[in-house]
Amino acid sequence: MEFRDLRAQYQYYKTEIDSSIQQVINNTQFIEGKEVNDLEEQLSNYVGVKHCITCANGTEAMTLVLRAWGIQAGDAVFVPNFTFFATGEVVSYCGATPIFVDVCWDTFNMDPIKLEQAIVKTIQEGKLKPKVIIPVDLFGLPADYGQIEEIAKNYQLSILEDAAQGFGGQFKGKKACSFGHAATTSFFPAKPLGCYGDGGAIFTNDDALAEVIRSLKIHGKGNDKYDNVRVGVNSRLDTLQAAVLKVKLKAFINHELQDVNEIYKLYNERLAGYVEIPIIPNDYFSSFAQYTIKLKDENERNQLQEYLRQKNIPSMIYYTKPLHRQAAFTYLKLEDLDYPVSINLSQRVLSLPMHPYLKEAEVDLVTEAILQFIQD
Repeated sequence: MEFRDLRAQYQYYKTEIDSSIQQVINNTQFIEGKEVNDLEEQLSNYVGVKHCITCANGTEAMTLVLRAWGIQAGDAVFVPNFTFFATGEVVSYCGATPIFVDVCWDTFNMDPIKLEQAIVKTIQEGKLKPKVIIPVDLFGLPADYGQIEEIAKNYQLSILEDAAQGFGGQFKGKKACSFGHAATTSFFPAKPLGCYGDGGAIFTNDDALAEVIRSLKIHGKGNDKYDNVRVGVNSRLDTLQAAVLKVKLKAFINHELQDVNEIYKLYNERLAGYVEIPIIPNDYFSSFAQYTIKLKDENERNQLQEYLRQKNIPSMIYYTKPLHRQAAFTYLKLEDLDYPVSINLSQRVLSLPMHPYLKEAEVDLVTEAILQFIQD
């Protein structure tokens, strides 16, 4: 059993993927080929925004936006404390200071109440200038943009949606990657929409921002690549990855999103009442990058993971350590007292195999093992 079975997906679409890759090889347009432009247009149409700009990976996608906004030393950027390191990393990389915000127990996402408290505290301290909020659509579920956008408006902050795990999710019928002033996603292979290497994209309705990002991602180019109007980077999605993603995007839209939500229902039906199962609030739709349960405590979580391993059932812990406990952020001198939910989650979460090609018999195997463990 695979945690996320990329091999099964490839076998299902082998003919189309191989053909798409071969066409790029035949045309030899390996950088900025037609497939890249086609993919960007298809992605922007799907999400419902004017601009999609692909780049080398999801981390650089966020970095490019922050650089285009001029985020620098002295600026405060608000980031959920329970997420992957990259979301806080890009803030520090730009010289700004990440302000970590605890999350909601049920959704794993940034807590809007604690967000506003953190903004007010930062303003009162007067050492940093609040500039940006980076909500994360964790495990496939969009953050609470209803409240977060209102808070951002009240304090005149920009929103950068980190939808690295959230592509395909929805809030009130609006798709992930369409919230805030800009949004980013990742095409890392294990993501809801993944390529066969690294890749990322930026989404925005802001024409001026899109123009600057297109320049920054190719060495700060102006009219052409030998006319450099600013200092940029080299961050492009290669044509082969775009060719793969074009095939995968069709599958993602046609059936994968629906299939993964059927798997979610099967898991919930079998596990409800035995462990804490994922909750999808009203008006939300998740793309289920992960299916994450909560156990009673760290000991039970670790014992269950080992029990599953002995039965050749893979599982993962996302995340064993909140951002404020990462060694790279010790200079911020943050206290555990401010992050009780993040700490508790890191001790109790366990993610189970989850992908559109998971069979019902495999779900039965996983859940029967969990119930056996719980009941013993």
